[in-house]
Amino acid sequence: MTDSHKPEDELAGTEQPFVSHLIELRDRLVRASIAVAVVFGILAVFPGPSALYDLLAAPLVAHLPKGSTMIATNVISPFLVPLKITLMAAFFLALPVVLYQVWAFVAPGLYSHEKRLVMPLVVSSTVLFFVGVAFCYFFVFGQVFKFIQGFAPKSIMAAPDIEAYLSFVMSMFIAFGAAFEVPVVVVVAARMGLVTVAKLREWRGYFIVLAFVIAAVITPPDVVSQLALAIPMCILYELGVFAAGYFIRYSKTPDDEAGEAQTKA
Repeated sequence: MTDSHKPEDELAGTEQPFVSHLIELRDRLVRASIAVAVVFGILAVFPGPSALYDLLAAPLVAHLPKGSTMIATNVISPFLVPLKITLMAAFFLALPVVLYQVWAFVAPGLYSHEKRLVMPLVVSSTVLFFVGVAFCYFFVFGQVFKFIQGFAPKSIMAAPDIEAYLSFVMSMFIAFGAAFEVPVVVVVAARMGLVTVAKLREWRGYFIVLAFVIAAVITPPDVVSQLALAIPMCILYELGVFAAGYFIRYSKTPDDEAGEAQTKA
């Protein structure tokens, strides 16, 4: 005997052949690539790869000794490194379009309660990543380079290599961008039932220790950058714990809502 009150599957009848999924995936990737290519072309014309690298190197150059400049130890570095910076900037600026293509591809296969969860997480994770990168560039770099140059012996003329600097910048951007995703990780873990909000509050002390360990491992061996990464991670953890309760209520499944209704009844 069937249950007449059982809700119908809202995705029933929406299945598509595997080939159709591959074609749609190809189209989405092409559109995302076109968006990145268009932004790359614009940045290549204005302000140009060289100007972009100068902008990226500004926090370091501002703290170099007078008369000191950056150097290129590879023959093609003055050409390749600015192009890499331009491509990186193009991807960052085109990221909203790229994420929209990802969202448009997976959205038809999601239930309405899943869409209510995924879209805010996609937007918030993007914003948090950019905030982490901006925090690293505008605050951390200046403090770290000032701290390092303050310890440099007077007999040493600092002349950093542009490729080494690019590698350093990329690692720092990724580290701070990923660290600022802590609230998203906390919310997802709580929503998936891997951990409760009460447990997250209990584990606060353990996370503080973990944050300082992570900061010590992935940042340069100076106190400034380690504190600049660990302290925001602790604050963002608290933000994630607060947001987890809201998202759990906001993205309830039909089964959860039906169960609560029966409990109240």
